[in-house]
Amino acid sequence: MLPRTILYTGKGGVGKTSVAAATARRLAADGRRTLVLSTDPAHSLGDVLGEPLGPQPTKIATRLWAQQVSAQTELEQHWGAVQGWLGDLLVRRGINRISAAELSVPPGADELFSLLELRRHHDSGAYDAIVVDCAPTADTLRLLSFPDVARWWLEKVFPQRSAQIAAARPFAKALPDEAVLGDVQRLLRNLIAMNEILRDHEHVSVRLVATPDRIALHETRRTATYLSLYGFLTDAVILNRVFPAESGDYFAGWRASQLECITETTADFAPVPVLQAPFLPEEINGPKRLDALAQTLFANVEPGALLHARPADELSMGAREAELRIELPFARKGEIDVKQSGLDLIVRVEGYKRTIALPPALADYRPAGARFDDGALRVSFDRETGDPAPVPALTADE
Repeated sequence: MLPRTILYTGKGGVGKTSVAAATARRLAADGRRTLVLSTDPAHSLGDVLGEPLGPQPTKIATRLWAQQVSAQTELEQHWGAVQGWLGDLLVRRGINRISAAELSVPPGADELFSLLELRRHHDSGAYDAIVVDCAPTADTLRLLSFPDVARWWLEKVFPQRSAQIAAARPFAKALPDEAVLGDVQRLLRNLIAMNEILRDHEHVSVRLVATPDRIALHETRRTATYLSLYGFLTDAVILNRVFPAESGDYFAGWRASQLECITETTADFAPVPVLQAPFLPEEINGPKRLDALAQTLFANVEPGALLHARPADELSMGAREAELRIELPFARKGEIDVKQSGLDLIVRVEGYKRTIALPPALADYRPAGARFDDGALRVSFDRETGDPAPVPALTADE
């Protein structure tokens, strides 16, 4: 049986590590063999759990293991031969050895390789649930979203390229050897396998953690668009550090601002559920405080359940066209207004407005049409140059 896998990501400082740790403790208490895994280079999982952790899973409670993945270990395993070859090549070009070592690792590679550890645990059968505390960005997930490109390289490029390199190697010492080619091939295969794991919507979902303020929520909306673009399922949004009603006059302004953000977020992400965790009066670490956080956060839902089964937005892209599908249950065509402003798509339904942050991949596209049918708004785009044109009027029956 495949494990239930939940990945938490969000802007730095919003408390995603605490939420991930609390979720893992609750899943273990509910009877699941659970691993909580940190792929964030700035590890704080051990501090939050109150346990010393290493690069291998450590049992810290009944049915609960925790691990802080060592980026250096994963780099050596997945990229060691390539790093050595690139480093020597750069040194021969006059770059000092220390700089060459840094330049031989692509940006984001340590987070990417750390996340590949998930595949080993996923395939091991040792766990019923895996909770991943990701780096504070969705960039790592986007790096796993190119299976077609990886397959093309494996099927079309490497067979020919490997033969050419083997024939030319006696005459050019700078050419990569079989160990280097093997590292690259293994990485591409791992990318394909990880992509298939993360797109298993029956067992895997992403949860976005944010604080109820405009800056964090703007990044959360953009992250949700990225995840939808690349086929990953967001099954919940967690709003952390919400001031309670009894906060007092001093925090009244903050609470009013938070309530506006909560209302907006709930409308923006519907039907994806928005869960809330209160601003607690003490630092969230150790078993007792983490369990209190889980009790509040999951008061009305099962933490291991799939809280939403379908992406709220789905963006499909072709060579010269794209279509964004947005679920709008209970809406009627006459109530919907759509327009584009830069890389934002603004959708109004009666008195409610949703601003959707479009990904940079659509920067060269312009709106071509919009229609509403079967409870969903579909906005089509064409790849053209020039200033964005207004979105044409909605078509199709109500």
